[in-house]
Amino acid sequence: MSAADQEKQPEDVAQMFDDTAKRYDFMNTLMTFGQAQLWRVQMTRAVDPKTGERILDVAAGTGASAAPMAKQGALVTCLDLSEGMIEEGRKRHPNLEFVHGSAEKLPFEDGTFDAVTITFGLRNVQQPKAALAEFYRVLKPGGRVVVCEFSRPPVKFVRRGYDTYMKLAIPGMAKLMSSNPESYKYLVDSIRSWPDQQTLSLWLRTAGFTRVAHRNLSMGVVALHRGHKPRSPELSMPSVLKARGTDE
Repeated sequence: MSAADQEKQPEDVAQMFDDTAKRYDFMNTLMTFGQAQLWRVQMTRAVDPKTGERILDVAAGTGASAAPMAKQGALVTCLDLSEGMIEEGRKRHPNLEFVHGSAEKLPFEDGTFDAVTITFGLRNVQQPKAALAEFYRVLKPGGRVVVCEFSRPPVKFVRRGYDTYMKLAIPGMAKLMSSNPESYKYLVDSIRSWPDQQTLSLWLRTAGFTRVAHRNLSMGVVALHRGHKPRSPELSMPSVLKARGTDE
């Protein structure tokens, strides 16, 4: 899958992750100099899982983000499009529930979960706005969404250095260490083409989430986005737009 393939056909994305499943977490740790693990710690803190809460982790991969939430007593369901990732995840975390499915058409009823999370997966979705609408649908009123995704450093010299690293270092490491280096070209292209923090915040608001905020990690290389589903549907953005006769 080359040049990020902005069509992002689901079957191609799934196949790419099938091919990288066994070494995916290792390569993430290597290419981020261990920061990927720290970002996941911040992700767990942002979710603040409680005992007995039902949490859906979308694009869960091998369960690296879901496992810490389950350790805190939450009932975590891991959903992924890649059968290879699910197979590897079940080996590593047999206590977690893994479900095959698409972020754009979640196989769950309305109002099922207390929280929905996605870590480094939203940019791989063909229709990310549709996925955010689905997250909203399956959340209980008052539920929360947390999105951890690569983003755009706001400081110019940091952005330039990061761009150089992605262009040169990541492809080089992939050629040496990965059985599927082409997938890491997709990784670089998908990160570079992903919108900035303000745009993703707007998408969350348009999906209906309120109290939307983000926090930059590693000088904006990664951003944690949060939002809440209003307890009253009248407070959601789509309802407000409908009342105003506006269609975005």
